[in-house]
Amino acid sequence: MPEILDRARTQVLDGGVGLDEAGVLEILRLPDEHLSAALQLAHEVRMRWCGPEVEVEGIVSLKTGGCPEDCHFCSQSGLFASPVRSVWLDIPSLVEAAKQTAATGATEFCIVAAVRGPDARLMKQMRDGVAAIREAVDIQVAASLGMLTKDQVDELVGMGVHRYNHNLETCRSYFPNVVTTHSWEERWETLTMVRASGMEVCCGGILGLGESVEQRAEFAAQLAELDPHEVPLNFLNPRPGTPLGDRPVVGARDALRAIAAFRLAMPRTILRYAGGREITLGDLGTRDGLLGGINAVIVGNYLTTLGRPATDDLALLDDLKMPVKALSQTL
Repeated sequence: MPEILDRARTQVLDGGVGLDEAGVLEILRLPDEHLSAALQLAHEVRMRWCGPEVEVEGIVSLKTGGCPEDCHFCSQSGLFASPVRSVWLDIPSLVEAAKQTAATGATEFCIVAAVRGPDARLMKQMRDGVAAIREAVDIQVAASLGMLTKDQVDELVGMGVHRYNHNLETCRSYFPNVVTTHSWEERWETLTMVRASGMEVCCGGILGLGESVEQRAEFAAQLAELDPHEVPLNFLNPRPGTPLGDRPVVGARDALRAIAAFRLAMPRTILRYAGGREITLGDLGTRDGLLGGINAVIVGNYLTTLGRPATDDLALLDDLKMPVKALSQTL
């Protein structure tokens, strides 16, 4: 057994202290013959420090396409020749999407907008939309609206938004290769304000953007420093017309190594399957990840790509005897 796994068992499983950047890198470099042991250990860590429940979430795009930023992976950027066009969702459609999400057993419904940050029109849509959802369906509302001002953070808290998603996307050293219209530090500033407000912080990123294994370890360590409530783990699904549209898909073993490594870096964090898992892992790999540290899933489709049917994920959770997290009765 590699020394790093013995050390992680003592430090992370027994002590609840995540691996540092160097330790994460050792996990990411493990040979294939030790991958199963790493996943098993990550699963034990998840069960000990998070429990067996799996949080289920649905997402919907309130404002799709036409974004002024140049995130090189994103087909919603208005700067690239992608097929996605700018569309706004009306309030009745938003409420219906929330109802459909709740019907799957999900406790989280995240409203997403493709923007640099919200303007007055978008904030009004959020006020009206969140109020209508809270009136019609019993579900927690999260939001992902780009970079925020302090006033906007306070306004979202006032609406009852309990969790805010703003992904760092990749590590600090690689970020300029992926986005040039804003900085990694600007994203960090928004996350810091969200944390100070009392909203839960949801922050993750995308693997397979061209980063090195060392930079994946750097990213895991930076997320651990932020200590978000939730980390959505995406794998690049290359989008036609974007600068990263021709990149290869992350290999399944590398994706599973990353799942184990991120769990061992953040033993108490909700680690969520997000975009790209279908083409990266398939059905068998999806199962392996749920037995390797993952304890949350986005069900249904993503913002501009198709996901697995919600019924498939829920059936898999039932088969694995992993209960779906219930909606908090205190909300």
